Amino acid sequence: MRVFKFGGASVKDAESVKNVAKVLKHEGFKNTIVIISAMGKMTNAFEKIVNTYFKNSSEVTQNIQNIRDFHLELLDHLFENKSHYIFTEIEILFGQLGAFLIENKSKNYNLIYDQIVGFGELLSTKIVSAYLNENNVTNTWIDVRNYIKTDTFYRNAKVDWNKTEQNIKKLNSENLFITQGFLASNKEGKTTTLGREGSDFSAAIFAFCLNAKSVTIWKDVSGVLNADPRYFEITKLLNHISYNEAIEMAFYGASVIHPKTLKPLENKSIPLYVRSFYELENKGTKVSKGVDLEPEIACYIVKKNQILIAISAKDFSFMVEENLSDIFKKLHEFKLKVNLIQNSALSFSVGVEDNYNTFEKFLIELKLKYKVNYTKNVVLYTIRHSNKKAIALIEKKGNILLKQATKGTIQFIMK
Repeated sequence: MRVFKFGGASVKDAESVKNVAKVLKHEGFKNTIVIISAMGKMTNAFEKIVNTYFKNSSEVTQNIQNIRDFHLELLDHLFENKSHYIFTEIEILFGQLGAFLIENKSKNYNLIYDQIVGFGELLSTKIVSAYLNENNVTNTWIDVRNYIKTDTFYRNAKVDWNKTEQNIKKLNSENLFITQGFLASNKEGKTTTLGREGSDFSAAIFAFCLNAKSVTIWKDVSGVLNADPRYFEITKLLNHISYNEAIEMAFYGASVIHPKTLKPLENKSIPLYVRSFYELENKGTKVSKGVDLEPEIACYIVKKNQILIAISAKDFSFMVEENLSDIFKKLHEFKLKVNLIQNSALSFSVGVEDNYNTFEKFLIELKLKYKVNYTKNVVLYTIRHSNKKAIALIEKKGNILLKQATKGTIQFIMK
């Protein structure tokens, strides 16, 4: 089977949904699984519901209504028949969301987050599936939570590969299936999620379990570029990237390919294509075995909203293994994602991102034993295959707080 993944930008409005049908008709859609994200910025919109729900705010109702209005307006543009079953299906989902908000007794933020935010993918796939069936792209909608099984680590769940593979292998047919990215479920039947941008990982899970022919990620760019065009005026398309190089780029934070996506594909030599859903004649970027990078040019990765922390012992003793072990244990405990580390005799510096809003609590505990200085809202720049021209380009972008070089890779934390 082939696996296609369409992200939020590819289903952001009615015209985009129509374009999905165009892509499938152009590429062929037999023996294919299509993974779809929430529409446009809907994940952010559902996060607003989570946040206002915890504040017992009257804004919850209005936030839900805003999302409902968005989807109903989309339906009006896609379906001339206003009695089409999809209108009822969407109302059922909003009814389930409302019921959860009323009946929920848990105070676990991450659990609640997954139960609420997951409705974004359920809504988008219901709508796309119905539209495709109306337009001669016959498909079967499936609930991914019946197939991908995980532990109970909400918001970044770990896949139970044995159970997941048993479930997914049942899909091996010539049909077209439409399902959700990002979502899964645990043994308690609760919705779990695979981490932000986890839809790419969902595609890799299906591909691995089905020994798929290929995975294609459809995007609004021509493929994998050597830099994010939002931050760099001149970018170039990378025609080919090896698995190892792509994993390195993902590790350093390249946003085009999710970090967990690549290893399952490499293990079974399944090629990954990143292509434009606007430029169907173009081949885009292929990730597979072979040369590391073609063309071999400097690649830039930007991660914003980082925190640079400098830690030293209060008695000015050396920062040795015991200290480092203690610090890493705390970083793990408070779920702070480490993106850069640098050690000297008396100080340990670390660049982190605070995805779970736990930094202040981490800081309180760390200050009990260590002297701590930190700078918020810094930017981490990483250059792969660096050269003098590439380094000079980045050095102009701000005040360098920390610089670190390894073979072929240079990182800067800048303010």
